[in-house]
Amino acid sequence: MHEKVKILLIDDDEDDREFFQFALEDVDKNIQYNGVESGYDAFDFLKENIRPDYIFLDLNMPGMSGRECLRELKKHSDLSCIPVIIFSTSSDPHDKEETKKLGAVDFITKPSKTSDLVKLLNNFISNHLSIKL
Repeated sequence: MHEKVKILLIDDDEDDREFFQFALEDVDKNIQYNGVESGYDAFDFLKENIRPDYIFLDLNMPGMSGRECLRELKKHSDLSCIPVIIFSTSSDPHDKEETKKLGAVDFITKPSKTSDLVKLLNNFISNHLSIKL
């Protein structure tokens, strides 16, 4: 039996956090999901809780943007090893290139349909779980 995969979503949009959670439950009910609404909340969460295996991060958020949050995550030696996947409405190649340079391991453009998100997450989880096991 393997350890539960833990995922943290940082996204200011409550509907997007719920959408992500429901899709993730369709993929695998054993995944431990947590969602927070800002970069500041993410750092509070990371101080108080078990480290996630993956962080999904929205780019466009008030206060601390996704880029700023990614930069901060990569500055902390205890957090910099957590793979960060950008999860944004953007499909701009410049955003993809820039966030990869900042240390993101992947970039997923938010789909509008749950079935599309389930398919994306299923592919992501199956590709990355085989590495984790």
